[in-house]
Amino acid sequence: MKLNHLLLLAVLLLAGFTTQAQSYAFGVKGGLTVGIQNWSGFEQDPLFKYHGIVYVESAPEDNAFALFAQAGYHVKGSAIRNRFASNIINNQIVRFTREFQFRNVSIAVGAKQKYQIGFNARTYYLFGIRGDYTINTNFGSFNESRAQFGLFYPLDDFVQRFTYGGILGGGFEFPFSELIGCIVELTINPDFSYAYRQPQIPNVVNPFTGNNTTLSERLIRNVAIELTVGMRFLHKIEYID
Repeated sequence: MKLNHLLLLAVLLLAGFTTQAQSYAFGVKGGLTVGIQNWSGFEQDPLFKYHGIVYVESAPEDNAFALFAQAGYHVKGSAIRNRFASNIINNQIVRFTREFQFRNVSIAVGAKQKYQIGFNARTYYLFGIRGDYTINTNFGSFNESRAQFGLFYPLDDFVQRFTYGGILGGGFEFPFSELIGCIVELTINPDFSYAYRQPQIPNVVNPFTGNNTTLSERLIRNVAIELTVGMRFLHKIEYID
């Protein structure tokens, strides 16, 4: 499946709700993404980036349960902060910070269970399944450092473009009026498949010691924790006898 197929599927999922003869809600949302990765046992620091999403959901009369579809852009990954390494070129100790970004488009479908907590305000939990396509990464920016750090940094050649995973979380809906409101949401988005798969590579320079070593197989999964705020617009359909 190519990227244009994924985007077409997202459009069809979002449009499917709006063509049904029932009320539905739609909107835009976005916010902070905290990316977490484990590189086959090598602990990474969190990556703090962002995401943006368009969504649509069913809105039955009691609004207690809803099905949703959404499509968005998410920057996932991890970072190395304030690490020290031996510079083998001039034999100095250097401190460096690096970000490892996976820039993804994503579609997700799922369900929400809602509970009334005030005058039209609701809290809810949600769960669903998700598919991602990695448009690109920032790995090319490390090319100048590869003379020093060898293949310690990841390569685009081993990126798995299509991944899949889940979405689980909850949030709140706050109405401004009958048809307009806002949402605040917190979700965790673990990948079930690997975003990066690199075989074992011998004779790699260890940036922390300057010695040659064998780089073991590197398997990376993305986990993203997302804090989201957004707008919710209700398209209400009423039947008149």
